[in-house]
Amino acid sequence: MNYELFMGEALAEAQLALDQGKAPIGAVAVVNDAMVARAHDKVHESNDPTAHAVIVALREAARKLGRNRLADATIFVTREPCPMCVGALLACDVEALVFAVSNQVDGAAGGVLQLAQDGRLNRKLKVVSGIRCEEAEELFAEAGPVERLRLAERLKAAAS
Repeated sequence: MNYELFMGEALAEAQLALDQGKAPIGAVAVVNDAMVARAHDKVHESNDPTAHAVIVALREAARKLGRNRLADATIFVTREPCPMCVGALLACDVEALVFAVSNQVDGAAGGVLQLAQDGRLNRKLKVVSGIRCEEAEELFAEAGPVERLRLAERLKAAAS
């Protein structure tokens, strides 16, 4: 599988989100070396707190494929997913997760906790990190003050 190519698609989706004033988090779902879904966060416009990029991509992939088990899927995302998103990846049997940058606020694939490969669960995800990391970091830097404000709010909430 061409990790660089598919992370490039996730980065393009992240750029689209950034152009719309959102955090540059993009995700794509790949099955049999074909991209079947792409998404970015839609939390604010949908008023759906679960509409993170990973969840939206999973929903679209399941809809397109006509099934709720995605055991042959790899999800590419620009930032390490949160516990909710990693839980969804595990629940639908996704094979692998590939992300660009770690998430030191609520990352659940090694950044803050390791839910993706927790031996106490009956499923594990293959995890690959750091793919096109510099490009993702540039997008997050470009997001600038808005992303830093969101990060500060999340850190404050996590400390409470």
